[in-house]
Amino acid sequence: MIKVGITGSIASGKTTVARMFAGKKYPLFDADNEVRKIYKTNFFKNKVRKKFNLTNTKNIKKKMKKVISQNEKNLKKLEKIIHPLVRKSLRNFVKKNKNKEILIFEIPLLIESRLMRDFTKVVFVNSKKKIRLKRYLKKGKNKKTFDLLNKRQLSPVKKIKFSDYVINNNNSLEFLKKNVKIIKNNL
Repeated sequence: MIKVGITGSIASGKTTVARMFAGKKYPLFDADNEVRKIYKTNFFKNKVRKKFNLTNTKNIKKKMKKVISQNEKNLKKLEKIIHPLVRKSLRNFVKKNKNKEILIFEIPLLIESRLMRDFTKVVFVNSKKKIRLKRYLKKGKNKKTFDLLNKRQLSPVKKIKFSDYVINNNNSLEFLKKNVKIIKNNL
């Protein structure tokens, strides 16, 4: 089984690249999607409510954004709750798809979480900060959150050192597709 881990900085185009890799042929594990699912579970809500002394769990995501913006150290505390749950989902995904030839994984913090050894190949999606910020803001999000999340990630230079392939996503979608196709053919 070939396990391809796709990572990159915030708003670099990881999701687009991962979907191109997976197409309709290969199963795709999306860590961000798993986090969204986790936020909906009572187990997570109760754990977060206790850890951060919240009165209730309504609008939990909004409350957590506020908690994090008040104190950046709270992001690390939140990650200590979320990351083990995402890893459990990842293991279940691998078990479920154990007979597949290739599995695709989109994991934003793959390198920061030191998961490189779990993958046959690591693909880093690189993009200029100015372009990434523009994409992030276009999604209706704010610069303060972008800066906070961007600061938590390793620099692209460091991520490239741990990657087997680098896809630069500063140009057109067609250019991106060509680069993905080249790497897919090498697998």
